[in-house]
Amino acid sequence: MWPLYAAGFTTAFGAHGVAAVLGGDTDDIVGSLLMLGTLLALYDGAEVLLKPVFGSLADRVGGRPVMIAGLIGFAAASAAYVVADSPGWLWVARLGQGAAASAFSPSASALVARLNPAAKHGRAFGSYGFHKSIGYTLGPLLGGALMWLGGLRLLFGVMAVLAALVAVWALLAVPPVPPLPRRRQTVLDLARRLADPVFLRPTAALAAATAALSVGVGFLPVSGAAAGYGTVATAAAVSALALTAAVVQPKAGRALDDGRLTTGRGLTTGLLVTAAGLGCAVVPGLPGILLAAVLIGAGTGLVTPLGFAALASSTPRERLGQTMGSAELGRELGDAGGPLLVAGVATLAGLGPGYTALAAVIAVGPLIGLARSGRGRTAPRTAGAGDAGSAA
Repeated sequence: MWPLYAAGFTTAFGAHGVAAVLGGDTDDIVGSLLMLGTLLALYDGAEVLLKPVFGSLADRVGGRPVMIAGLIGFAAASAAYVVADSPGWLWVARLGQGAAASAFSPSASALVARLNPAAKHGRAFGSYGFHKSIGYTLGPLLGGALMWLGGLRLLFGVMAVLAALVAVWALLAVPPVPPLPRRRQTVLDLARRLADPVFLRPTAALAAATAALSVGVGFLPVSGAAAGYGTVATAAAVSALALTAAVVQPKAGRALDDGRLTTGRGLTTGLLVTAAGLGCAVVPGLPGILLAAVLIGAGTGLVTPLGFAALASSTPRERLGQTMGSAELGRELGDAGGPLLVAGVATLAGLGPGYTALAAVIAVGPLIGLARSGRGRTAPRTAGAGDAGSAA
């Protein structure tokens, strides 16, 4: 499992180590918000297109070779910017990193499910999410420090070395997991499975949580810079987001496996807490940034392991790669759409309304669900005393 945890750390560090320093290094904050949002979305845009493809390929040839190839591609894309060291190559490198991450991220998730029994999926994905969150935590901190020491070139060089080392480690330590026999699947079969609420609900929750996470990492440093804080200080504040998520995820996974937490209740609570965190980002100054970071981290820490455990438990094992790739597609739509939504609204009205718009989008689904469940509980009470006693 440890190389899988390291792969999760690598993709998180690679994504947010760069995203955090780009936001904190913005000179013309209002004028560059749309450009920043586009650059943040570029990495995830490649993943949107390719994760389902590589997830299906992992089912066909095995998750281990796809994961290792993706790590090698990530190292190569990072090294390309180190060699070229030009603004144009930053866009190329981020696109290449996103394409490579689309190979090893869903493959690692599928291997987590294959190498653990269903009764331990909550713990397994909680531990995987914990190490991924450590990458989110250290990404802004190390990204800020490396940016200060040697600029983006040094940061990309460190990512290239890290990905190469994890690829070698996975080659040596991860056991071969042969693909399982699969029944022939038509496009209609795939569409029906992906349209099933059993898939859609956890995937939508993962997408919403990831949108908030991406916005928190990319735009909270912008709020810090506007308030007069430096790159290292804002990166450290944003790291509280990922650190909180790292602490919450294993606890949420254990609670799910032990029956102390249900998937529906955990996802609803996590999304509402996440939306509240985005609302706190409107508060000016460092207190608002810190409170927003902690609440967004707690909310995403609840949603992530529960969402993936629900997907793994409801998916045939021979289709895990395809399901994880499709779910990751949903996450990347959130990861790309969140910054674009906030950037678009912020360009017209400021960052505060941008945060508020995303908070409203995330909260509307859980609130509608709570309202419906509330009506379902109160309806029997109007029928008579006997029904009321049964409802009680």
